[in-house]
Amino acid sequence: MSAQRGSTESGGSRKRKNSEVEEKAGDEAESQNVQEEGFENNVTGSEEMELNISLILEKIENFTQRVSELLESGKTMFKELINDFEEKLIMIHKEQVEKWQEEIKELRLLDASNEEVNAVLHNARYVLQLTRND
Repeated sequence: MSAQRGSTESGGSRKRKNSEVEEKAGDEAESQNVQEEGFENNVTGSEEMELNISLILEKIENFTQRVSELLESGKTMFKELINDFEEKLIMIHKEQVEKWQEEIKELRLLDASNEEVNAVLHNARYVLQLTRND
């Protein structure tokens, strides 16, 4: 039982220590809030601090302007690239279709020529058969 009592006592002291730590953290947070409120009330600050803040704000504005300009130039560049890509792709398609149409035309000419030759051969066979039968 003494071992159990010892663990209960240490558990109780841990709880007390935890609550003390929580209270200290709460006190520190309250004092920080009070300091922040005091700082907020004294917004004007020194001239040097105001100058530094205005310089930082100017840097932010300049950076924002540069980013905006880069975005616009990037959009323009991509639009030009898209237009070039589209034109080239259309040109490639057109050339390929023309090539295939030329192949179709050649195949039709070849087919017509073969049909003519086939008709001549057929007539020649017919004439040969007639001459053999006579």
